[in-house]
Amino acid sequence: MGQLTLAAAGSVILICPLAQARAQEGTQVSTQENTQNSPGDNPATEVEAAPAPLQYEVKVNAPGDLDELLEKNLDLERFRGNPRMDREQLQRLVRDTPEQAKNLVATAGYYTPVVTVRVDTTGAKPVVIVDVDPGAPVTIDKVELELRGFDPTPPLAASEQYDTEALKRSWPLKTGSVFRQSDWESAKRALLREVVQTRYPRAQLVDTQAVVDPETHKVSLLVVLDSGPELRFGELRIEGLKRYDASIIRNLDKIHPGDYYSESALQSLQARLQDTGYFASVEVSADMSSILGEQIEAGQESQQADAAGAEAKPANRGPAPLLPLVVRVTENKQQNVSAGLGFSTNTGNRAQLNYDNLNVWGTRFKSALTMETKKQAAHANFYFPTTERGYNDSAGASFERSDISNEITAVTTISAKRNWGGTNLERSLTFEFLSEDKTIVGMEQTRSKSLPLTYAITKRSLDSLLFPTKGYVINAQVGGALLPVLTDERFVRVASKAVYYRPLGEKGELIVRGEMGALGSKEKRGVPAVYLFRAGGDQSVRGYGYQELGVKEGDATTGGRYMLTGSAEYQYWFKPKWAIAAFYDAGNAADTVKAAMTPKSGYGLGGRYKSPVGPINVDVAYGHAVHKYRLHFSLGFTF
Repeated sequence: MGQLTLAAAGSVILICPLAQARAQEGTQVSTQENTQNSPGDNPATEVEAAPAPLQYEVKVNAPGDLDELLEKNLDLERFRGNPRMDREQLQRLVRDTPEQAKNLVATAGYYTPVVTVRVDTTGAKPVVIVDVDPGAPVTIDKVELELRGFDPTPPLAASEQYDTEALKRSWPLKTGSVFRQSDWESAKRALLREVVQTRYPRAQLVDTQAVVDPETHKVSLLVVLDSGPELRFGELRIEGLKRYDASIIRNLDKIHPGDYYSESALQSLQARLQDTGYFASVEVSADMSSILGEQIEAGQESQQADAAGAEAKPANRGPAPLLPLVVRVTENKQQNVSAGLGFSTNTGNRAQLNYDNLNVWGTRFKSALTMETKKQAAHANFYFPTTERGYNDSAGASFERSDISNEITAVTTISAKRNWGGTNLERSLTFEFLSEDKTIVGMEQTRSKSLPLTYAITKRSLDSLLFPTKGYVINAQVGGALLPVLTDERFVRVASKAVYYRPLGEKGELIVRGEMGALGSKEKRGVPAVYLFRAGGDQSVRGYGYQELGVKEGDATTGGRYMLTGSAEYQYWFKPKWAIAAFYDAGNAADTVKAAMTPKSGYGLGGRYKSPVGPINVDVAYGHAVHKYRLHFSLGFTF
């Protein structure tokens, strides 16, 4: 019985003579060419001009996706249009095509194809016709996964044994499925990747075989994987620090000596350090060279035993050496000044100037001056290094003036904030003092002050933070000013918002968004405008101006006690980076629950583009209550 063997390289195919002879029986190569000279042709007496390259067409007849596979990879297609092509070169390509086609369809699981190649010269151009009958596909008959090693390091408890059974269950090539070369290579890489990512970074594939029987159309798979030594992290070693304190890195390091080696833990630490802003580059790794000495020593002992003719004794080793955790950084320059221009359909033209200093009294200082058509703001904040318990503390001051819907506010804020948690679950506690001057067109100016405390929590479960297509984000806030200290009007405030992403088909996506809020106070007068609720704009109810929906006071729109908004949007990605969208938004803000639940609606169409810095959204929305169309533009995913 003939067999084909795919060795570890995965590309060498050995064909037994019997199988090769049978395959050749189904291969025919024929050409139909008119080689007679035309009357009057006399090559011996005429000066020969440089012959024009031979032009020909290729037609592949093969079922399923095999025609595309052959058209992309056959030399007949690759050399078509070559200026050196002539009849002799074409004949050579025709002769080589059957063997090449058989090797190509073998990668798709067909090992006994019948290939016929012929040249039709009846038309203006020769047409090379390749007919392929792939025969029956080869299916997987037997899978043998041999996992060597995976022994726990003494004195590790038996309950912490590596789950090799789960590793075997994860093997994707199941008995009865069609064997394809690309799937075989991918499965081997995935198996090795799964092991080296945690506990066994020195694992390797010591043998892989795919033995194909062309007569039965079956293949037997063998994979032998050796785990190598189980490794754990050791002490932290920092390289590259000059200006900044080592506590910046140590407080973010959640890896403890003795923890299992984990690639994801290394990547997580690297991401946290990059996010601090202190470093231009960060490299986090485990020093594998630390175990080379032991491996060399073990090899020398084995060679000495062989030279002495002694029987090799089983190694009696203690725990494997710990891998030093190495963090190499390149520090950012201490001071940075930047400027920018922009535009928003919410707040108009924008000019911004930033100044950052990474080492002011041991803190990171960030400041900005922003001038917009409807808003002007300045802020300065000090960010303290992350503490050992993972807290990120900051303190600062800001001033903001806004003129929106004929309500002019000027707010001065002094705040202190504690933030903790990770990207998936983030929490914060903010304590601030606000002093606000508010002027409503046609009414007298009012002044208020407040000392609120706010707790916020954000839960994220997204497939991508930059271009989410699946998952959700939920944010909830509760707070208020409850003590009669530096507060004109005591209040309690709760607010929440959520967005949900769900794929619809291969190119469609559904986005559902909602927001709600409520304020409890004896009087609304004296509560800072920033703690009241409005709706309308790019990220709220499209078809209306920024914060246009609220409580009418004379010619102005002010914030209300309650708010409720919702949105449903369908996006269709007709190209990888381009989409069209249809949406319906509804919502309102008011001083009563009944009025807030009487929504103003907006609906329309839009375009989406995946830019390098985030999604660009352009929408044309019709505000049903105002009977007007409005253009909305936004950049990035805002939440």
